[in-house]
Amino acid sequence: MSVLLPFHKSILEKIHDPATSELVLLARGLGLRRIVCKLLQIYDSPNNLILLVNATQEEEAAIGEELGIMGCRNPGLRIVGFETGKKDRQDLYKKGGLVSITSQIFTVDMLTSDIPTHLITGIVVLHAERVTPTSAEAFIVRLYREKNKNGFLKAFSDQPEHITSGLSPLRTIMKELQLRTVHIYPRFHAEIKESLDRKTPDIVELHQDMTEAMSEIHHAIVQCMTTTLSELKRANTMLDLDDLTIDNAYFRSFDMVVRRMLDPVWHKVGPRTKQLVGDLATLRRLLTYLLTYDALAFHAYLETLIAANTTTDSGAARQHQSPWMLTDAAHTIFTYAKRRCYVMNPVPKAKPQPAQVINLVDDEEEGWAALDEMEAEASNGPACSNGKGKEKAQPRRPRKKWLPEGMEPILEELPKWYLLADILHEIEEETMRLAPLLGNQAPGTNTVLIMASSLHTCTLIKDFLSTMDADAPRGSQGRRMMEDKLRLYLWWKGKLSERRAEGRAPFAMPKGKDASASGPGSGQGADDGVSEALKRKDKERQERAMNRRRIRGGASAAPTPSRSRSESGPLGEGEIKQEADDIADFLSSQGVDVASEALAQDVPLFTMDDEFDAHYGLLAPEQTVLVRAYSDDTDDQVLQEIKPRFIVMYEPNLEFIRRIEVYRNSNPGLGVRVYFMMYKLSCEEGKYLTGLRREKESFERLIKERGSMLMPIYEDRASAAGEALIKTISSRIAGGRKEVSTEPARVIVDMREFRSSLPSLLHASGLLVLPVTLTVGDYILTPDICVERKSIPDLVSSFNSGRLYTQCELMSAHYKQPILLIEFEEHKSFSLEAVADVKSYAKSNKYPPKKKPGDGPGQSSTTSSAAQSIQAKLVLLTLTFPRVRILWSSSPYATAEVFNDLKAHAPEPDPARAVLVGAEEDADAGAGVNAGAEELLRALPGVSAKNVKHVMSRVRSVRELCELSLPEVQDILGVEPGRACWEFIHQGERK
Repeated sequence: MSVLLPFHKSILEKIHDPATSELVLLARGLGLRRIVCKLLQIYDSPNNLILLVNATQEEEAAIGEELGIMGCRNPGLRIVGFETGKKDRQDLYKKGGLVSITSQIFTVDMLTSDIPTHLITGIVVLHAERVTPTSAEAFIVRLYREKNKNGFLKAFSDQPEHITSGLSPLRTIMKELQLRTVHIYPRFHAEIKESLDRKTPDIVELHQDMTEAMSEIHHAIVQCMTTTLSELKRANTMLDLDDLTIDNAYFRSFDMVVRRMLDPVWHKVGPRTKQLVGDLATLRRLLTYLLTYDALAFHAYLETLIAANTTTDSGAARQHQSPWMLTDAAHTIFTYAKRRCYVMNPVPKAKPQPAQVINLVDDEEEGWAALDEMEAEASNGPACSNGKGKEKAQPRRPRKKWLPEGMEPILEELPKWYLLADILHEIEEETMRLAPLLGNQAPGTNTVLIMASSLHTCTLIKDFLSTMDADAPRGSQGRRMMEDKLRLYLWWKGKLSERRAEGRAPFAMPKGKDASASGPGSGQGADDGVSEALKRKDKERQERAMNRRRIRGGASAAPTPSRSRSESGPLGEGEIKQEADDIADFLSSQGVDVASEALAQDVPLFTMDDEFDAHYGLLAPEQTVLVRAYSDDTDDQVLQEIKPRFIVMYEPNLEFIRRIEVYRNSNPGLGVRVYFMMYKLSCEEGKYLTGLRREKESFERLIKERGSMLMPIYEDRASAAGEALIKTISSRIAGGRKEVSTEPARVIVDMREFRSSLPSLLHASGLLVLPVTLTVGDYILTPDICVERKSIPDLVSSFNSGRLYTQCELMSAHYKQPILLIEFEEHKSFSLEAVADVKSYAKSNKYPPKKKPGDGPGQSSTTSSAAQSIQAKLVLLTLTFPRVRILWSSSPYATAEVFNDLKAHAPEPDPARAVLVGAEEDADAGAGVNAGAEELLRALPGVSAKNVKHVMSRVRSVRELCELSLPEVQDILGVEPGRACWEFIHQGERK
């Protein structure tokens, strides 16, 4: 159970009152989840109905587990999902207690009165930073406050950086949630500072220098990013792009910021600007991969970038290449990345001339080895060992046979690897020193917790520690792991070259564990390789059992190096292409067993997770190293359960430092030492410091806005309903007499449409929204008007699947005015395709387009034909269904206005009739029908939406239909449809 610190108790004292509603903004890592859990525990009672909104599945599970530990087990937190039936939900609401519910279900249940809105005690909203005027949470609060003025609403957020965009963003959130109080708690808050500064953990900062090659690559990538940013600003001078700086480019949200700025004019920008936006994301990933990938994986990723930049998926030359790849800095990146892996020595190319000498050496190889051994034993001095014998001893390594001629492996290791080995050695010595001083009752365990940024990094650390040679000099302790990766890399490059020669598609670099199953050959040699690998595996397992320390990959990571990101094929040109061909020739001369052995040898590296799970709890804590990726508030629970004395932060993380501070102050008497590892003068350091500054500035901006914020005055919706009533007065009646329609304006909405923001905006405009399950259409505005709404991606998929044709056919059959609504997103381009594509086929094509020499068959005008396809299909649709009207809307706001105009002076739709449209007139139609069998029946030739009910009334099952003879099927469906259906069913049968 998590301990509450003084500042936690102070926050709870301010917000626990059920008569108040407020928004709480807390800095990340300070224990927001334990505050929420304690608040839910206070309100846990059958007499209260508390609803938790906006929680993810992982958060629901973690909060439910935490509440169970705190004693809320009867019944605890219950989760309402899409699989929960309507009747079950109603019973759940009546029992009261704590309920976690999705926004979509909550909205529908309030509109249908399945949930007693007036009896809700309160609502707890997580991730309040996501609340916008069009979000589901704003709709929920509006419905909630219509019928419940006394219930509370508590909103929580720990993402202050997200509440910074737009004009007065804090006021917007508070207005939509109808709140008037906000509590802001940054790390520099007086109460938090006082609570966390009482006991501070012992932090050892280790600033590791990058290698020379890594520094050169890092500077070159930053130079490419600077060039790309300046080029982007120069190409779009009409936009305000001052916020696009290198410091901001370190963060993943940078890509979203750039797209948000360019979205309104995205249909006007050229392909060069789009290429630059994509290049920024690629370069940002390269900066991260440089520090987290091993040298071979980074080099393989660069090779795939070159391949993707020079050729398209179809194999044609790419027209718009990335500008940064043509710079000198890019050449530096590629050169140094290869140099970190291996160096190709050109000397062996002159080998064909002295062929006799090489054969002689091969014949006398054993003699040379014996002579070298005798010399080494005879004299221990450096003078003899530095001679020719030493040079010949180097190729005598057992792995030399799989290296191509002239390749000298460098296999540069990441500097943090040997720094981590030193840290673990120091921790082991410190544990032995403190063992006599700490008694059995001392808090904490000697389990070492290593935290990294990603699952891939965890896997890499685990592989390094499990194969590390502790006696090797610094910088070569992971040589064995790197050689295994090099063997797999060489096999991959050779296979890529072979596939290119055969004209086949490329494939990703194989995973170490699965490679033996899908290896290159299936002969006796491959079997021998696997069996040898299994013998080595058994031997290594016995050796590891004798070791004192065990390694664990804490998260459920896929045990694969990041080489699997390599998705492109062989590189198109130049030195790399020739190199791949040479490797392929060498591997073909070595035979199958070498490659198979290379793949099979990776198997022992990926068995640690299974072994640990089988023996967890049997090992002493000081024999365990837990490797885990940074997560959310679940890390607090991990720290409390394991109670480690030694924590290694392999990569910097601001919020985890705060979690350690909270953990240290929650456990009095527990000494905690933290090793904080960071590359000096790297993007890692810049990202950490920039994130710290951004959070501080965000909090300062929010505090300033709170001081000058105008509080909104909330009006009662009854007055708005009265205005809507006045609008329905008809002035068309002769004699000046006026009649008032007492029926409120309403719209019937399909249940599935509540994933969009349109129902919320319709409700906000004064319309009564009735959620039902519709067979035909999405929105019923009047008895005659039916609307099928399509977003742009949905429109494309509906055309491709043919679903839109069926929908228009049904609407035309049952309604006088069927409407197809094509809705665009707000703040995005109001255009189906780019202007450049429109111009390409808007010109008069007096002559057919000329074919470019590089184009293959069917590649001449792919972009313009793709652009024309949507509009051509829309034209065909209108020709097929003349009564279908197409309505174009720039945003959901515009759609709500159009719907109100279409409903003016029109009768209101009947929900009972709308549900029956498209089905039989029987109210019980569809009850007890197997929906899957009906879908299968509709898919058969000759069966359509018009006669499917007739067929279902004549046969009891699909099996019975299949057993009918041809005349019997024709009697049900007709002559031609019956023949088509019967022949389809009996196709392929033996006569």
